[in-house]
Amino acid sequence: MAMPRRLLPSISLLTAFESVVRTGSTLAAARDLDLTQGAVSRLIQNLEAQLGVTLFLRERRRLIPTDHALAYARDVVKALDLISRGSMRVRSDTGGGTLSLAILPTFGTRWLAPRLPRFLGDHPGITINLGTRLKPFDFEEEGFDAAIHFGAEDWAGTGAVKLFDERLVACSAPRFIADHPVEAPSDLIGLPLLQLETRPNAWAAWFAHHGLERRIGQGMLFDQFAPMIQAVIHGLGVALLPEFLAKTELADGRLVEVFGGPVRGEGSYYLVWPSVGAWYPPLQAFRDWLVAEAADPDGEAMLPR
Repeated sequence: MAMPRRLLPSISLLTAFESVVRTGSTLAAARDLDLTQGAVSRLIQNLEAQLGVTLFLRERRRLIPTDHALAYARDVVKALDLISRGSMRVRSDTGGGTLSLAILPTFGTRWLAPRLPRFLGDHPGITINLGTRLKPFDFEEEGFDAAIHFGAEDWAGTGAVKLFDERLVACSAPRFIADHPVEAPSDLIGLPLLQLETRPNAWAAWFAHHGLERRIGQGMLFDQFAPMIQAVIHGLGVALLPEFLAKTELADGRLVEVFGGPVRGEGSYYLVWPSVGAWYPPLQAFRDWLVAEAADPDGEAMLPR
């Protein structure tokens, strides 16, 4: 069903509107869009005339967005982002389809990226676009076809397949542990224990696994594993790291296991996708491949055949 023309402003009107709201003035928007200030002003006036709504209050030479404008801007930004993603998908499509995948940053760079050449070698027509996300999001708004998710199988409106569980290892730099010997789990209680925002109960579970109640301790807080790993290497404390992510540093001696070996983590890694998009051929091919790779998560990344 065709939408009324007045409800479908042109891209030029919408981009001018979005830029004025974001930058705060027609002058700044003109610089942003490489237009004249007069051209931007006319675009805003045309948009208001088309919608029949005042979007900005004129105060001297300033444009103050109304509440209607601020609400409309949120929808416009989402729409322009979806159009941009769709355009990128069309341009990058080499014939087999494009898969837009949201990844966890450290998982993506350390585990997935080294293995992707194998998938792309077996599926030369498929293009994969990657973006990082740390938490669940709205697939319809974000425009992703699938996501790597850590936690439980609790993402509403999605299908999911479990990849593997997380096993955490207590790690430190060799020099740090030499200066702070650990012969029993209780020896860690007074040490700086690094924390990850998405694993708030990791240390409590680790101590409970070893028969101890977690006591309050000092330690830096991180939102990603990558900077946490670097902090441990530089001697800032002890961290619980996924065994598969710390594999390289443990092998080359930059990190050492502190005590007790791997302990089952709080969650698992999943590939999730919107239920309505489960049929998409690039997703089906990637899902089958990823499940096979995840059957041996600690194995070496494989080169393309």
